Amino acid sequence: MMFQWADLLWLLLLLPALVALYLYLLRRKKKFALRYASLDIVKEAMGTGIGVRRHIPPLLFLLGLTVLILAIARPTATVLLPSQHETIILAMDVSGSMRATDVEPNRLVAAQNAAKAFVAEVPDSVRIGVVAFAGTATVAQAPTRNKEEIVAAIDRFQLQRATAIGSAILVSLATIFPNSGIDIASFSYPDPKARTPAAGAAAANPNAPKPVAPGSYNSAVVILLTDGQRTTGPDSVQAARLAADRGVRVYTVGIGTVAGETIGFEGWSMHVRLDEETLKTIADVTRGEYFYAGSAADLKKVYQNLNSKLVLETRKTEVTALFAAAAALLALGAALLSMLWFNRIL
Repeated sequence: MMFQWADLLWLLLLLPALVALYLYLLRRKKKFALRYASLDIVKEAMGTGIGVRRHIPPLLFLLGLTVLILAIARPTATVLLPSQHETIILAMDVSGSMRATDVEPNRLVAAQNAAKAFVAEVPDSVRIGVVAFAGTATVAQAPTRNKEEIVAAIDRFQLQRATAIGSAILVSLATIFPNSGIDIASFSYPDPKARTPAAGAAAANPNAPKPVAPGSYNSAVVILLTDGQRTTGPDSVQAARLAADRGVRVYTVGIGTVAGETIGFEGWSMHVRLDEETLKTIADVTRGEYFYAGSAADLKKVYQNLNSKLVLETRKTEVTALFAAAAALLALGAALLSMLWFNRIL
């Protein structure tokens, strides 16, 4: 726990002085009472129980005063709070490799089922958009709170060739920021097998917003699911850096085989493998998180985990109101006990 006005904590040094004053007043009161009655009469009148009880209200009041001083110093704590996300973009791979049956009944159906279960659990206040990508990326459903439309868009997926992960990220960003002027055509298409991005991967945009801290944009997130590696389109990591500059987190979900697999369909075949390294880099650059799902059950758990992360999030917030309320309750308790036991307020 931290305090925004930590300098005011010096007020706690006054509490020992109050305790000393309370003890002084008790001794003074005892001496005054002994002047008018014998010691035996005083002990009999006070009794052991009353002697202990009379210290409880002042103790509660002292605790309340302590908590009040802490409240004045404006404490902050890291707690679980309802998420501020207003929009979630589901960017889902619909390339031909998604027909593979290593995830039953196949990767695409498993991904659709998990995504629809995710949509059902998302709070009604959150808008969900759907981006489908293969060789290109398109908005299958603009962000909406109508879950029937979202599910219908997911059910309409049609398999296509190639995988453009970078395009999926850029189209997702353009959906979140429709007036930002993000133009996919302005991004170069470097060789997917190259280890480093091509020079000038993105054209300069004089109207581009000033970069912000990665992960700082709390109004929207992107969940990107793919079973392969980029074969075309803009560089995936460069697109992720653009998301990071806008503070948007990208959570990546990998489904399929890491080692690679040859898939045949209607007389043609292709070798696909999951590019975990790139997906982890995308998540790391944007302050998101990477998840691997090797089965339909794993995929369902991943989406459940994502749902819990996006509904409730850990964030630092000021808890002054809680401290103030606790101080008020302690002071009220001290007054009520004093009235009940001694017919006076402290």
